[in-house]
Amino acid sequence: MSAFPTLHWTDHHGQTCSARWRSESGVPAPRRVMQVDDQTPADTAYRLACEGTALLWQGDFHNGRQLLQALARRMDKRAAAGRRTSSREAPTGPAQAFHLHRKRQAERARTLGMLLIPVSAGHLIPLRRAPDVALACQEAYGEAQEDYVIALRELQGLIGAHEWRKKGVPVPALGAAIHPHYGVFSPVRGEYLDLMKQAPLPAALAPNSRAYDIGTGTGVLAAILAQRGVQHVVATDMAPRALACAHDNLSRLGLTAQVTLQQTDLFPPGQVPLIVCNPPWVPARPNSSVEQAVYDPDSQMLKGFLAGLASHLSAGGEGWLILSDLAEHLGLRSREDLLQWIDQAGLQVAGRLDIRPRHGKAYDPQDPLHAARAAEVTSLWRLTPKPVAGP
Repeated sequence: MSAFPTLHWTDHHGQTCSARWRSESGVPAPRRVMQVDDQTPADTAYRLACEGTALLWQGDFHNGRQLLQALARRMDKRAAAGRRTSSREAPTGPAQAFHLHRKRQAERARTLGMLLIPVSAGHLIPLRRAPDVALACQEAYGEAQEDYVIALRELQGLIGAHEWRKKGVPVPALGAAIHPHYGVFSPVRGEYLDLMKQAPLPAALAPNSRAYDIGTGTGVLAAILAQRGVQHVVATDMAPRALACAHDNLSRLGLTAQVTLQQTDLFPPGQVPLIVCNPPWVPARPNSSVEQAVYDPDSQMLKGFLAGLASHLSAGGEGWLILSDLAEHLGLRSREDLLQWIDQAGLQVAGRLDIRPRHGKAYDPQDPLHAARAAEVTSLWRLTPKPVAGP
């Protein structure tokens, strides 16, 4: 906790108080903090939050949740009014629509993140009717030996992640559930997992049944490979949380004997007949740890995977790249770019399996990115090294 900055504020009695500031998304500590409670009008709280004053809640916990909902309603109302009356920010293309959408999301997150909750050592909330969040916080943060302050929205995220971790996410392609940890991307979109189940395994696996899963996350792709009969999978990730999550899931599934976890950037040493990777699909800057599974600045992980793939494939091997074309429909990356990177990496396309998304946003005309989502296709690209030209 000593690595976190300290917040200072004055209580209702004029006494100076302090506690550590905690934000998993890296939001800087607010400069101005004032105590608010059940007597604070929602309009006042909204004005202060918009002005950049953080509101440290001291009232009933459930009333604090209601205040957060009231702030969200005011933000939505103002945003809707702004879209009706102003055309200055009207997007002229899909890329601008995407960036405007993310800008509004960031503004909303910043304002709603101004409502703070005090947490005592041991992850206890010293408020009336506060829930027991000790286990949810411990799963995400570890032990807490001193008091700290977090945004109520982040606390809600911790609680939600804890529930997902308990219940699990059903994965039909696996015939089981995956239990995501806080900060690790959940495999809620099952269509790309169906592609993993359907793709024909390379013949080169028969004499050498080994594979790599690059950027394993929850471990779901490694688990599918193991279930399909691959005898040894090395699953890599840079994030300790992801590796802990993958170990938990593989243990639940009884697959730890087949899958070895390794903390490394992209590839482990050696060559294998099959390497799979599901990199972040959208080339943009993530705003939080969990967004790192969705947003890949300048397609760095995608380019890194393609650049190193050929040298890590054994004879007759394949690399499976699982990628949505949403970025293409948003104007953030072209198909020509992708094909050029594949070619420059000394690779060729041996085949491709496509599938349409099944999530609700693809069919919601009110979604700001509906046109791109409706056209989206997720593909499993089967890549092989290009033949070496003869003398």
